[in-house]
Amino acid sequence: MKKTSRPSDTGDDLRPEYDFRGGVRGKYAARFREGTNIVVLDPDVAAEFKDSQTVNDALRGLLKSRAKR
Repeated sequence: MKKTSRPSDTGDDLRPEYDFRGGVRGKYAARFREGTNIVVLDPDVAAEFKDSQTVNDALRGLLKSRAKR
């Protein structure tokens, strides 16, 4: 079977007014990466906390107890 160089128009559900031909992929990726600090918890640890605020409170408590030593 011969592959086509262009995707078919059958799956294109973008509106005509959305034209991304002049866009630059990843233009702001480096700037975004500088301003984020994402930490992924293991599932068993995440199960112990109901939300991010609870995680932050627990970590602040740990930091305070460590600073008192």
